Amino acid sequence: MTLTAQDPQAANETHIQDLLAQMTLAEKIGQMTLVEKNSIAAPDITQLFIGGLLSGGGGYPTPNTAKAWRDMVRDYQDRALATRLGIPMIYGVDAVHGHNNVYGPTIFPHNIALGATRNADLVRQIGRATALEMVATGVYWNYAPALSIPNDIRWGRTYEGYGQDPALVTELALAYFEGLQGVDGDYDLSRPDTVLATPKHYVGDGGTSWGTSRMVMLGREYDIDQGVTELDEDALRATHLAPYLPLLPAGALSVMAFFSSWGGYKMHANRYLLTDVLKGEFGFQGFVVSDWQAIYQVAEDYYDAVVACINAGVDMNMVPFDYKQFIATLTKAVEQGDVTEARIDDAVARILRAKLALNLFERPFPEDDSTAKVGAAEHRALARQAVSESLVLLKNEGGLLPLDATAEGILVGGAAAVSVGLQSGGWTIEWQGKDGDITPGTHFLDALQAAVSPQTLVAYNRFGRFDELVEGQSAAGPAEIGIVVIAEQPYAEGMGDRADLTLGDEDRELIARVAAQSERTLLILFSGRPLIITEELEMVDACVAAWLPGTEGQGITDVLFGDKPFTGKLSFNWPRSMAQIPNGQGGEPLFAIGFGLTTN
Repeated sequence: MTLTAQDPQAANETHIQDLLAQMTLAEKIGQMTLVEKNSIAAPDITQLFIGGLLSGGGGYPTPNTAKAWRDMVRDYQDRALATRLGIPMIYGVDAVHGHNNVYGPTIFPHNIALGATRNADLVRQIGRATALEMVATGVYWNYAPALSIPNDIRWGRTYEGYGQDPALVTELALAYFEGLQGVDGDYDLSRPDTVLATPKHYVGDGGTSWGTSRMVMLGREYDIDQGVTELDEDALRATHLAPYLPLLPAGALSVMAFFSSWGGYKMHANRYLLTDVLKGEFGFQGFVVSDWQAIYQVAEDYYDAVVACINAGVDMNMVPFDYKQFIATLTKAVEQGDVTEARIDDAVARILRAKLALNLFERPFPEDDSTAKVGAAEHRALARQAVSESLVLLKNEGGLLPLDATAEGILVGGAAAVSVGLQSGGWTIEWQGKDGDITPGTHFLDALQAAVSPQTLVAYNRFGRFDELVEGQSAAGPAEIGIVVIAEQPYAEGMGDRADLTLGDEDRELIARVAAQSERTLLILFSGRPLIITEELEMVDACVAAWLPGTEGQGITDVLFGDKPFTGKLSFNWPRSMAQIPNGQGGEPLFAIGFGLTTN
């Protein structure tokens, strides 16, 4: 990048050089250190010049309120500003479907659902709403959007991908990126209502092969997450690098590397892809941030791992825990000449460039209390729209849908019908998500009861045993409509790697039980990926893929009862059997990309 005196970025570049000239090695390495907030000793933010803090999944204050978040981040920022040079820290979160670590925000549908909308303007608005809710808590750095293109839906991060088509992923990821970093075409990070986006995970995260992962977490062996991307360079570029190309010139100043391997190297130690391609060929001027504790995976010896990753092009290390070990190790590496001071200066310049672009030096914290934006009515209305547009109608035999709001009786079965947690999936309050009313929202049963006439009997039992719930139900004959709501248990990352995507016996029995007590039956699926339902489809009259819709369950009933039409189209192939996984094997899928029935 060539800057002139008239270039609006020229002043920032001058400021960067002035700061570098004043900074000690300790101050520089502090800027390269990103610490998980529960692991930091607060005085160390000042004493060790810490450059960034983050909340991982479940990393919230007590109490988990927007105000408590705001107060927490403000305290950390005050400590950073108390350093000799007053360089602000940057606070990051994975706000991947809303500001999802906070209790009470708007939880939007996960990306797989947004891919089914094909609506870039809607996705852009979701990015904008997410930015406003983040800024309200003093958080200016989002580890999103995911540019993942999942090839194997057994991968536990499939729902983070908008789809299997690189062109669709590029369009929607760019829209979300623009929503975070600007408004109405004004993508100026210095505005007080913008946050720094982080395209991730660089690169090939969705292309890893089953059985190549060696990661073990919480006693669970991963199967595909963090594995090996077994593609040649042409295929890697055409599929997985392609979505990055429009985001970099659009103002990307932070990119997150992934745990995967390619070309014989862990991505965090792949100098060719991080430095030669991303920073050199593509001209990326921002900083590369590591993923959670990823440096440890590069080599058995921690010193060797740090040297390899920093020299490869990692600029800021998400430690996330033992930050003193990282600082001491990198300091030693510089002193021994294994990492040059020029490489340190380059990394710090990139970090400072992002902080200056965000105007954190002038506005390190929002001036006005805007916590009312968290979970605001207009944002929930937007999420409700997104839910409606994301629903994909897979079957509608006999025109069951739209439903009759004046039906005499509706039987509802399935624990997912009464769980905001199951509707929302992973990365909701907790890293892996959780069942139950984990955050304010409207679950499906409440939305259903609000949508039908006062005379309609809505009977619910999680096991579908309505004869035990409604007196005389079995003797009186079948109900007019039966609805079965089935969900995957919440998961994230490798914990969601799943070898078998068929429904379990309990789910099959629930479908059969409700169908036996109903004249016609509707199946609703909450899932982070297509599931194998070929046989189950024969048991029901209609089926809706509702994905992981988030907190606004009314978006489902808006479509079920015909207030809005079904418009969602699959962004993934829906396999007929496990033999068709990974994508494209074993003949024609049950439903191809682009499939989706409509209603008037």
